[in-house]
Amino acid sequence: MTMNPKLSLGPVLFYWSRDTLFDFYDQAAEMPVDIIYLGETVCSKRRSLGTKEWIELAVRLSRQSDKEIVLSTLALIEAESELKTLRRLCDNGRFMIEANDIGAVQILSKKGIPFTTGPSINIYNSASLDLLASKGLKRWVLPIELSNLTLRQIQMRRPVGIETEVFCYGRMPLTLSARCFTARSHNLPKDDCQYKCIDYPDGRLLSTQEQQPFLALNGIQTVSAKTCNLLPELPLLKELQVDILRISPQSSYTGKIVDAFHTALMNEGVSDLGKYTPLGSCNGYWHGVDGQAELNSSGIR
Repeated sequence: MTMNPKLSLGPVLFYWSRDTLFDFYDQAAEMPVDIIYLGETVCSKRRSLGTKEWIELAVRLSRQSDKEIVLSTLALIEAESELKTLRRLCDNGRFMIEANDIGAVQILSKKGIPFTTGPSINIYNSASLDLLASKGLKRWVLPIELSNLTLRQIQMRRPVGIETEVFCYGRMPLTLSARCFTARSHNLPKDDCQYKCIDYPDGRLLSTQEQQPFLALNGIQTVSAKTCNLLPELPLLKELQVDILRISPQSSYTGKIVDAFHTALMNEGVSDLGKYTPLGSCNGYWHGVDGQAELNSSGIR
């Protein structure tokens, strides 16, 4: 008998205030998710919570519920101070680490500490998965640009004991740069960004010259303007034996979205999430076409 996939709540990609984060995770503790990822993955200048506070929050959430708590690392390490923070997270001694940079993989592997990888680690084939499994990998997240056909090929040779997680809902994290796009959009240098990211809790929208939503600026990260939504793909996700479905937090309605996925997993119907995605949804990468496209499982636009 095939088990239903678990639900996870990915790390918050955007810059939210301290109070907003605490309020959100108080709500998350009551959501029907199995795994919660905590931590700053984009920019070390975002200090609503420090490393110690993220770990303390992880302890509190683990006491409040039976959910698995995972600490996520930065996806781009640029300074010695960031490397020190990374080492501190890796040495927390209690919680699994989601490595979002290959440097984290190296540190954890040398210490013999099991780890997971986020979507920014380029696992594109079964050989890569085998290699990382030999280094201590226990779970991986499919890079968002890969298709279900690629996933099928990898799953056929997946090492025993390795869990597969798929990014199933949220603005897709696309690129990272040493430059801060949000600061630049305000004609500010990165070193004096004035923390403008906090004004855009879901990223700053970037449209084409034809005024079509295209991307969203999130500091040094670029995310999609449209929202990836794989809820209608649930039968295929189950067929491919995906273990975990990831929902990426957004500033509004995250609880409603989690409930919709939970309801679908309980075979109580698939909800239309259109009212929560005002700029439209997409699943093109999942189908092996341009990422902004929206297709159904049979490949019809």
